[in-house]
Amino acid sequence: MLNILSILFGLVSLVIVIPSQIPLLGWGNWLALPLVVVGAGLGALSRTNSGRNFCLVVFAIAVVRLMLGGGVF
Repeated sequence: MLNILSILFGLVSLVIVIPSQIPLLGWGNWLALPLVVVGAGLGALSRTNSGRNFCLVVFAIAVVRLMLGGGVF
């Protein structure tokens, strides 16, 4: 059950992160990061690792985009 919740948190975050790759929309990544962290935490508590790994991939995409944009853009 926790794995499903983790995947759902990851999907919601991914829906926020994808449009945030457009210049000047990088602030959306800051909204997605807390959701990804909660999803990764739930995934860590579950038996399987797929939800946690999915959230970590979404987290990596958001963080790399924030680093390239200087944290804002």
